[in-house]
Amino acid sequence: MMKITIIGANGQLGTDLVKAFTGNGDEVSVFTHSDIELSDLDSVSTRLRESRPDVVVNTAAMHHVENCEREPQKAFAVNGVGARNLALVARDLGATLMHVSTDYVFDGTKTNPYEETDAPRPLNVYGNTKLAGEYFVRSTVEKHFVVRTSAIYGRSPCRAKGGLNFIELMLKLARERGEVRVVDSEIVTPTFTAELARQMVRLRGSDAYGLYHATAEGSCSWYEFAREIFTLTGTKVNLQAAGPNEFPAKVPRPKYSVLENRGLKTHGLNIFRPWREGLRDYLSTKP
Repeated sequence: MMKITIIGANGQLGTDLVKAFTGNGDEVSVFTHSDIELSDLDSVSTRLRESRPDVVVNTAAMHHVENCEREPQKAFAVNGVGARNLALVARDLGATLMHVSTDYVFDGTKTNPYEETDAPRPLNVYGNTKLAGEYFVRSTVEKHFVVRTSAIYGRSPCRAKGGLNFIELMLKLARERGEVRVVDSEIVTPTFTAELARQMVRLRGSDAYGLYHATAEGSCSWYEFAREIFTLTGTKVNLQAAGPNEFPAKVPRPKYSVLENRGLKTHGLNIFRPWREGLRDYLSTKP
């Protein structure tokens, strides 16, 4: 049994991490935004010294891409300096830091999956601040896991996206409108947070510290993801592929966000299945 402190414990991923580590027999303490201020080193130090964790798991971030663009200093304070503060305190406590990052560190110009050795080139403030956080963690605390993931969805609400994940939004729009238009030009790997949480528990059990990509296997466009959602739920809807400029983004985003779990596979740690299986699991457990 290890003492695990999870930051952002009430979020989409954080909620599943609490369940996964608890189910693994670990002693879990939880912090939400009201409990700890990542941009304040004193707050981070005080709270972590109270819980004395063996492992700190950070899922907290300023996620909203448009808000990051409007408030770059605030985004850097949370996503960059906040990660540094956690790394400094974890190092002083002799703890391991697991830090969740994003596919948005890449520019999306590749046509085959990004590996951990590919050079990052973020297109927006969010991606740049998350990349800064990665570098702070990797250069500050030796015992670290930086875990990049992509297009996550979970049973708990995502506050940064109005409480609805992509699946619930598609089902809501189908009910209300009968017709849904979804972009077919952005390629992602939808990743179920419960599966990502199990993967992180598995990774924590190793001492193979470093940078990891952690997503479901395979890829699809948002349109193809929506089509699979409607097929599996038997939803009758007129689904149309939107044109590439039909929903212009306010902030540049990568068109291709597929990650290859090369590091996990190299160490024999990868437990991810094809993305459709994660979607089936999610839908089978919906209330």
